[in-house]
Amino acid sequence: MSDKPQDPSGVRLQKVLAQAGVASRRAAEELIAEGRVTVDGRVVTEMGRRVDPVRAVVHVDGVRVVVNADVTHLALNKPKGVHTTMSDDRGRPCVGDYVRGRSDRLFHVGRLDADTEGLLLLTNDGELANRLTHPSYQVAKTYLAEVPGPVAKDLGKRLRAGIELEDGPVRVDAFRVVDSLPGRAMVEVVLHEGRNRIVRRLLEEVGYPVSRLVRTAIADVQLGNQRPGSLRPLNRAEVGALYAAVGL
Repeated sequence: MSDKPQDPSGVRLQKVLAQAGVASRRAAEELIAEGRVTVDGRVVTEMGRRVDPVRAVVHVDGVRVVVNADVTHLALNKPKGVHTTMSDDRGRPCVGDYVRGRSDRLFHVGRLDADTEGLLLLTNDGELANRLTHPSYQVAKTYLAEVPGPVAKDLGKRLRAGIELEDGPVRVDAFRVVDSLPGRAMVEVVLHEGRNRIVRRLLEEVGYPVSRLVRTAIADVQLGNQRPGSLRPLNRAEVGALYAAVGL
C-alpha cells in the first residue's frame, strides 16, 4: 500500500481507470484490491485513493495506462510526397496539413523522407517522443522495400553482419524476402537505426536500390490496412507497448 500523501483535489483512482478505458469502475476496484495497480511506482490497494490524472504515472499489470485525457497519440499513414514537418514555408504538402485546426499541439516522432510512405507517430507527449527517437532505446522499426530482383540468398546474412556506410556501420535486426517477381522483389527490413535515409542508403550500398519504401511498424504499432493520408488514435495496448519499449 502506498504511504505517499494523496492529492485531496484529485480524482478517485477507480474513476480515473474507468475513464481511461481500462475497465468499469467495479472491475477497476477489483484490480486495485488485487494489487495490480501502481501509481508513481507504488502499489495502491486502498479504494479511496485520489490521484491527479495530469501528473500521475499509472501502471496496470506493469503496463503504462495514460490517464491524462489531454495526452494524444496518433498514427498517420504518410503518403509519398508529403514532407515530415509541421509547416512548410515553400508551400509543399507536409504532415502538419493533416492535423491543421486541432487544439492540441502535436509533433511528429522522428521523420520519414518525402519519398517514403507509411507509419508516422504524432503525439504531444514530449518525453515519449524523445525516447522513441533516441538511439539508446533501440526501438525497432519495420520497412517494406521494393528492390530489383532476384535477391541474393546471402543478402540477409550480410545485412545482419553489418554494412559500412560513410557515416558508420549499420546492421539490421531482421531481413526477409516477402515476395519475388520477375525483375523485382519485396523485402522486409527491421532495424533500430534512425539515421537519415538509412534503409535506402543501406540497400543501395549492397546493390539493391529502393524504388518504393513503406514503414509498416514502430515497435508493436502496426500500419496494417490503414489507408494513405488517414489518421487514427492508438489503442490502449499500442500506447502501453510504446511506453514499455522506452521504459516509461
